[in-house]
Amino acid sequence: MNLAIFFDPLPEELVTATATATTLAGYVTPFLDTFPDWRAADLALIGLDEWRGSAAGAPAAHGADAVRRQLYQLQKGSGPCRLVDLGNLRPGLTLEDTYQRLREIIAALLEHGTVPLLLGGSHDLDYGQFLAYETLERAVSFATIDARVDMAEPEGAAAEDSHLRRMLLHTPTFLFNFTQLAHQQYLVAPDVLTALEKLHFETLRVGQIRDDIRQAEPLLRQADFVSFDIAALRWNDAPGYFPANPFGLTNEEAAKLAWYAGCNDQLTSFGLYGYRPDHDTHGLAALVQATMLWYFIEGYYYRRRETDFRGPSFVRYAAGLHGPARYSFQADDEAAHDDGPDRIVFYKSQQTDRWWMEVVNLTGNTRRIVPCSYQDYLRAAQGDVPHRWILTQALLG
Repeated sequence: MNLAIFFDPLPEELVTATATATTLAGYVTPFLDTFPDWRAADLALIGLDEWRGSAAGAPAAHGADAVRRQLYQLQKGSGPCRLVDLGNLRPGLTLEDTYQRLREIIAALLEHGTVPLLLGGSHDLDYGQFLAYETLERAVSFATIDARVDMAEPEGAAAEDSHLRRMLLHTPTFLFNFTQLAHQQYLVAPDVLTALEKLHFETLRVGQIRDDIRQAEPLLRQADFVSFDIAALRWNDAPGYFPANPFGLTNEEAAKLAWYAGCNDQLTSFGLYGYRPDHDTHGLAALVQATMLWYFIEGYYYRRRETDFRGPSFVRYAAGLHGPARYSFQADDEAAHDDGPDRIVFYKSQQTDRWWMEVVNLTGNTRRIVPCSYQDYLRAAQGDVPHRWILTQALLG
């Protein structure tokens, strides 16, 4: 597929002005005169400047380019860096055309194992990101990080306020699970949260992340793609969106969430939306997003490809569902392999100390291993059924 027809090249000074032997600018292959070989890359940056889905209209400047100026000045991390910059996407004749362009481009990248990094434009562009996964012909999970839950009725609402509803109601469905992170409860109608609960989807408020950000890691680890609206950050940390909000994630928390997403072995695209550079007088929000991308890239090269749960790098435990903890078995204990109906089996990575648990549906014909936390194991060991186990079993049917 010739992706070059969908993109405009970058101004040369955007990359070459800061290129040295140690900065990211010295390692990226950008679209200047020649379209880069994205098939040989691990990561592909895509700039977006599509705002027809926003009630506020388009900003005066190009947000993706403002973030690039900051990103390419940052020092390269400790891992390799096979990064291409495909330039800026040319919007379609209509907003729906832009969604379809994103679908085709991202699907092509997914087919070749290249992870798209989508930067700029209104948050509804994640609908095009979502559509690309329909081509995989399997159930997928995704997570959204946003101060609001964009579930407005589409009639009379801007696309950026209703895109999540459209994704969740898409038919034919190929969605297994959805997670909403960092929302602020006073900005979300109660019936919206009730609807997500009835659908057995998990949510994590910004206050819960503030109390213990580690709660977000298993939720991001189960996502095939992540959509991040910078309106989830408080205005003082990232003054680059509208309307302003004094509450939200800190820049350190946002970078940590980006790191978690990058470390996720199964995550295959990451979108960072909503940036309006005309509100970002001193370039602070651009630098925050550049740093988030830096942490995502670092996380990507920290991936451990932990998928062989029966292999020697995992320790296997079982915990009882009834009464206090009576047993905890390791992989070399034969009793751990007796997966009775009163037990939940857990797996712990000896490389990263991350945890997973095995969920079996009520008929016993479907099993799924899902990310969890050490706290989930402790609850099961004390005789309590982890909430994530209940939600996953409901999704399995």
